[in-house]
Amino acid sequence: MKRIYDFSRNPAMRNYTVADLKALKGSSTKLSMANPADRDQIVACAEAGIDLFVVGADQIEDVRELAPAHFTGVGSTWAQFGSDDEIVAHAFDAMRRGADMYYTLRSFDVMERMARECIPVQSHIGLIPTFSHHCGGLRAFGRTAEEALQVWTTLKRMEDVGVFAVEVECLAEEVLQAVNDKTSVVTFSLGSGMGGDAIFSFVADICGEASEEDKPPKHAYAFGDVGRLHQQIKEKRIAALGAFHREVTAGNFPYPQTNIGMHPGEKESFLEALDKWRPTHE
Repeated sequence: MKRIYDFSRNPAMRNYTVADLKALKGSSTKLSMANPADRDQIVACAEAGIDLFVVGADQIEDVRELAPAHFTGVGSTWAQFGSDDEIVAHAFDAMRRGADMYYTLRSFDVMERMARECIPVQSHIGLIPTFSHHCGGLRAFGRTAEEALQVWTTLKRMEDVGVFAVEVECLAEEVLQAVNDKTSVVTFSLGSGMGGDAIFSFVADICGEASEEDKPPKHAYAFGDVGRLHQQIKEKRIAALGAFHREVTAGNFPYPQTNIGMHPGEKESFLEALDKWRPTHE
C-alpha cells in the first residue's frame, strides 16, 4: 500500500500506483482486473482481492467510498463527446474526482494532449467493439502476421504519444506474448492470453451471469453460476407476487396474524365514542 496525493492533491492510499504498474513489466506477477458495475459489486470485488478496477465515471465516488485504496480507471465512450476540449475536460474532471487513469478511444492527438498534461491515458487495441463495423463484425484480431504487425504498429504509435496502458481484447495470444516486453505500455489482457501485465474480465462473465442464449464469447470463462441464482430469484419473486395477488383477490389477505388489534376493551369505548361524535363546528 502506497501513500500518495491524488490528482486533487488530497492525501490518499493506493494498492498500486502508475509507477508500480510500469515496474511490473517483465515480472512474473499477474494482476487481476474487473469492472464492478454497482456498489454491491465494488464491495464484492474488493473483498475478493481483485487488484485493479475500471468503472463508469459516475461510479468513481462509490469506489472511493467503498474501496478507497484501489487503483481505478474511468473513461468515456468514443461518441460521448464531440470535441477534443470536451474529452480533455471530462478527463480532468474524472481525475479530480479520484480516478487513477483515463480511458479513451479518440485520436492520437487527444491521447497525446492528455498525456502532456500528466493524465495516465489508457486506450485499446485488438478487437474494439465500438469499431466492429470497420472490421466486419465482432471477431478475433492478429491471427495473421500482417494483422498482428498492424496491431503492433498501433501499439507503438500509442506508446509514442504517451499512452500509459491499453486494454488488449481478443488478440491472438502469441502476439501479445511477443510484444509485451517490447513496449513500456501496461497491457490488460481480455481474451488475449497470459501475456498481459494484468488479466481483465467482466464481473458478469466471471460470475457466470450470462445465459446460454446470450452466447458469451470464448474468453468469458465463468467461475460461478450467479445466472442460475438470478433465474431462481426471478422465479421465486414471480411466485411470491402471484400468491399475494391470489390471496388478496380471494379475500384472504391480510391474515389475522399480520394485523394489529386494539388493546382489550378499547374497541367498545371507541365505537361508543364514534356513535356520539359530532363535528365541532356544528
